[in-house]
Amino acid sequence: MKQILNHLFEHKTFSKQEAKEILTSIATGKYNQSQMAAFMTAYCMRSITVDELEGFRDAMLDLCLPTGLEGQQLIDLCGTGGDGKNTFNISTLASFVVAGAGYKVAKHGNYGVSSGCGSSNVMEYLGYKFINESSILKRSLEEAGICFLHAPLFHPAMKTIAPIRKELGVKTFFNMLGPMVNPAQPQFQIAGVFSLELARIYAYLYQKSNKEYIILHDLKGYDEISLTGNFKTFSNAGEKIYSIEQLGFEKINPALISGGETVEESATIFNTVLNCKGSTEQNNVVLCNAAMAIKTIETEKSFADCYYIAEESLLSKKALNSFNKLLSVKQ
Repeated sequence: MKQILNHLFEHKTFSKQEAKEILTSIATGKYNQSQMAAFMTAYCMRSITVDELEGFRDAMLDLCLPTGLEGQQLIDLCGTGGDGKNTFNISTLASFVVAGAGYKVAKHGNYGVSSGCGSSNVMEYLGYKFINESSILKRSLEEAGICFLHAPLFHPAMKTIAPIRKELGVKTFFNMLGPMVNPAQPQFQIAGVFSLELARIYAYLYQKSNKEYIILHDLKGYDEISLTGNFKTFSNAGEKIYSIEQLGFEKINPALISGGETVEESATIFNTVLNCKGSTEQNNVVLCNAAMAIKTIETEKSFADCYYIAEESLLSKKALNSFNKLLSVKQ
């Protein structure tokens, strides 16, 4: 590790293969916590390269546990986190809206590190027990239209570095990896990222995949559609900037989509929205993100059409039904 750190301190980069080997060594416990903390901190101080991110991604996917969900037409709605905006659990709620609309969702999630409440925090608080058994994941998809993949149960590397990430309390390159290393490797994906620079790196890597994807960056700095400003997407069809006004919405105050200060407050907002008692702003933000996910699958449909599909799922309580069914799947 000393050689690796010196390499970084000299502002040198790693090849794809070198990056893959380093992360494999981290995942298999070759380095101690101080060495891993130093390695992650170095990446907080400089930009990651395409080759490095690709190598880290490949190592994670090579090491991850299988889900047994191969061959299913799945979609994931996942953000990098690390945007420092402390919104409520928008992508998790949108995932249930998409599932309620009849699409199969493999939601990849984790505990919040740089934010107060990640998707795993709220799901655990609301009574969901994390599992990695293929039979239960399949049953979840069949009965609820969604399964939840808690990252540490599938990724040895995440389990190894979780205590360090928690102690550091800031975004690291593991945030950048999150959306790309869903162990189910869904065919469809909407990936929210915290910076335009990272969105471009993602776009380059996803162009080399066989996925149908939309990479999303809100120009106000969010890793999801926030309706506080315009947002940009990179997809199979190219780049596009969406204007909030052109979509038929007014820009909102960021405080209206805050996630609260505790997991309990976040869970309260989660339940409120899912039970169709959320504010107009909360509902619209969730529905816009769900609509963009549906558009990833239904490429020929307009955003407005996809929004109406999402809205019907929420207002008819199909999204709530999907959530309740997921909690009731027998383990």
